[in-house]
Order: sequence, then structure tokens, then C-alpha cells
Amino acid sequence: MTRTSISGLVAAGGFAAAVLAIITWTFYGSMIAIPVTVSVTLWVMAIVCVVLAWKVRDRLEDGRIGQDRSQLNPVTAAQFLVIGKASAWTGAIVGGAYIGIGSYVIPRADELIAAGDDLPGVLASALGGIALSAAGLYLERHCETPPPADGEPVG
Repeated sequence: MTRTSISGLVAAGGFAAAVLAIITWTFYGSMIAIPVTVSVTLWVMAIVCVVLAWKVRDRLEDGRIGQDRSQLNPVTAAQFLVIGKASAWTGAIVGGAYIGIGSYVIPRADELIAAGDDLPGVLASALGGIALSAAGLYLERHCETPPPADGEPVG
């Protein structure tokens, strides 16, 4: 499995931002309100990714990756890597989407009551998406194991 490309994440976020900016600029009057609670899942998942990364990092440093009950199973580490990769992409797309919405809401927060009400939710969600993407990358990078030394068996 290859590393997640940061430029790919930026491109996906930029694309989502452009699409949502077009949709928001066209249909903002028909959109529902965006409460701050929308961002809770993003922030919780970002925290989960960071905690998992710390767990894997500590086990790697102590050499406790293996099949014993006291060790972290390599399959579990691989599953955490997939969670990190998925979180990075999800955070980039969702963060980009809320940045696109913010392109309409932020300049109009003083003029439109609805935009002023949506501003905290849009900002919290955009930052939550960015945080989730960064935490996912952090988790993915910590789940990589070094290659075995020369002469050491793989597995």
C-alpha cells in the first residue's frame, strides 16, 4: 500500500471546495442551517486517529508488534493504517466542502442573518475536516513498519 499523497489530498479538497462553492453560491437560500454540532464527528474521529497513532507508535518503539496477547497484532496495525488513510481522504473532502461553503458564508456573515448563524458551524466543520485529514495522515505514517534487517525473516 502506498503512502497517501498530500498533494492528492489538497487536490481533492480543492475540488470539493470548488463544487460546494458553486452549489452554495447558487442555492444558499434553499440550504438548511449548519449547526456547530455537525463538526463533532470530525473532531472525535481526529482524536481517535491521534490516540491510535500514539498506541501504535508506543508498541513499535517497545518492539511489541506480533502475535502474542501482550503485543499489537500486525493485522490490527494494518487495519489502523486503513482507518488513517480513509480518515485523511474523508477529512480532505469534507474540509474542502465546508471551505467552499465558507467562501459564500464568511463574506456575508455581517449582511445575512442566516450566514451569521451558519458561520460557527462552517468554521468548526472546515477546521474539523482539516484536523481529521492531518490526524489520518499522522496515523497512517505511524502504522508503517520498518523493513526487516538483512538476513532477518519477513513475517
